[in-house]
Amino acid sequence: MNKRVNGQRKRGRPPKKPDELRNEDLLVKLKIDEKEAFKDAADLAGVSLSTWVRERLRRVAVMELKEAARPIAFLRNSD
Repeated sequence: MNKRVNGQRKRGRPPKKPDELRNEDLLVKLKIDEKEAFKDAADLAGVSLSTWVRERLRRVAVMELKEAARPIAFLRNSD
């Protein structure tokens, strides 16, 4: 639902719900050539480096946690 300001629709993306926000940081130390390769792969995929890393980490975490029959915290709320 777009709100109106001065008779006109408010522009921009609607705000995200609190459970959709990404507000945690993860510091990872890399060698220059590792970061360069990750950036190249992200460019090939057409996404930001942050998105590429997050998607790959999630994919591997799901595989490893399923193999160990462990719960996957970030999938709990998507049922």
